[in-house]
Amino acid sequence: MSTDALGGRRAVPAWVWGAVGVVGVIGLWWLLAATVLSCLGPNCTHPIPTPDQVVVETVQRGFAFFAPQFGVTLAEAGIGYVWGNGLALLFAALVLVVPRFEGLVMQLATITYCLPIVAIGMVLIVMLPVPKVGEPSPTSVILAALSVFFTTVVGSLLGLKAADRSALDVVAVYGGSRLMQLRKVRLIAALPAILNALQVAVPAAFLGAVLGGFFGKVQAGVGRAMMIAQVDFNPPLVWALAILSGVIALAGYGLLGLVARAAAPWSKGA
Repeated sequence: MSTDALGGRRAVPAWVWGAVGVVGVIGLWWLLAATVLSCLGPNCTHPIPTPDQVVVETVQRGFAFFAPQFGVTLAEAGIGYVWGNGLALLFAALVLVVPRFEGLVMQLATITYCLPIVAIGMVLIVMLPVPKVGEPSPTSVILAALSVFFTTVVGSLLGLKAADRSALDVVAVYGGSRLMQLRKVRLIAALPAILNALQVAVPAAFLGAVLGGFFGKVQAGVGRAMMIAQVDFNPPLVWALAILSGVIALAGYGLLGLVARAAAPWSKGA
């Protein structure tokens, strides 16, 4: 192991441990899929493909297959992300301006978090019309918005309440209103917490959009593609769609992390 100028050992970069972990998981998956999990059930089915089978299926399907599915789901997740987080930030700001609304807002956020998303999806699929081919599903958009609302409301309120009391008093002494305190002090203090909440909301929105595709009344999307692959008993395609979904959600999470680091570098010690 290399040493630094003072003779001490250098710390191994985090990406090295991440790469080792990924390689280890793939190796373990490959070993189990090719041995003890290669034949399951009385009919000796093969529900767990090896990594090479997933890669072959992905290459054979190609960009022409995956792009329309993920394009629709990403559009649904993006619309739901904007609406869900926008309403969450609006309600959080309202609580700071009118504190008596805090109980009502928290109850609303808790209800959206506690209601089973499957039950909501079944109700929405009955109420809402069938989207046209290539258009976002209203059910998926609403489920994506609901998936992010609670997290962003709670994270934003915690951040907005963490503002320095002396700074708030200075604004009040000079005749500033609650709205001015919100703009001049609370938003700056809450920015790291808000950005963290928005970062966590990225994979949640994508998951909500994918789940919306399982309820029917959709012409395209990742959820619909997974259902068709399950009906056709095509495990490599199911795994390919699942892994690509995880990669896209992780990429969105990392991208928001970079935005948070650039917008609020003090939150990372920079």
